[in-house]
Amino acid sequence: MSDLASMRFFLGMLVALVGFAGVGFAQGETLAERRLKELIARQKELLAEAAQENPHFDESNFRLQMEQLASGYEEWLRANPKNADGYAAYGYLLSKLDQRKHAIAMLMKANQLNPDLPLVKNQIGNWLAEEGRPLDAVSYYMAAIKLAPEEPLYHYQLGTLLYEARDEFLKSGEWQRDAIDRAIHEAFKKAAELAPDRIEFTYRHAESFYHKDPPDWEGALAAWKKLEAEAPTTIERETMRLHIANVLGKMGRVEEGRAVLEEVKEDALQQQKEKLLKQWETRERKTE
Repeated sequence: MSDLASMRFFLGMLVALVGFAGVGFAQGETLAERRLKELIARQKELLAEAAQENPHFDESNFRLQMEQLASGYEEWLRANPKNADGYAAYGYLLSKLDQRKHAIAMLMKANQLNPDLPLVKNQIGNWLAEEGRPLDAVSYYMAAIKLAPEEPLYHYQLGTLLYEARDEFLKSGEWQRDAIDRAIHEAFKKAAELAPDRIEFTYRHAESFYHKDPPDWEGALAAWKKLEAEAPTTIERETMRLHIANVLGKMGRVEEGRAVLEEVKEDALQQQKEKLLKQWETRERKTE
């Protein structure tokens, strides 16, 4: 994931963080509740600023302000040691400051105080996955989905975990091959349905047809054609055409694939185009 994509991802998660403390200042709220909202709002503001493409962005000043924000959380938690939302927000901030051990301690504390926070479950799952513990991470991702089934990110991350650690899940004996392949496809499918405007979700959904046993080429073809029709830029449309051509080749419809490739003009895609054409030529020579 690119730095910009990562930052946009983090900003999306911060929307959920703001939800911990509500939105705006409610009548009758305590000073502690108001202060937590202010900390979360400042956190969102700083990360939004960092996500912008600004050549004059002052990284050292940004880090200083984030550290000041961390001090504000610590002061708040000393006065409110039983508040799960505070630990969750602070743990999330620490993860952005690369203080992983401290971050997971805060998240575990939040989970202990309130086991019904889906964002916390998801963040713990992330930490476990990054630590190379996918079999532990999957239960937290599934718990996050159970608590917030309409959040597309949680489905996407489950699908990604199952795909990337597929061999480990199979070796565990707790997952069968067809079950894991089906779970991967369904996870990406759900993410794409819930967020059809997120290309990273819809792209992985289209790819997931390849990993069925046997591959579902008809399903893949329909998915790539849909993405081609909706692609906002020329290079994205032509990228989808490469996939369409590849699938047509897999289906034995090479001439149709060649016709599609004629519509791939972008310089950046010529290497992949030539590679696909050579694969077909090699295959045809072997069958002569």
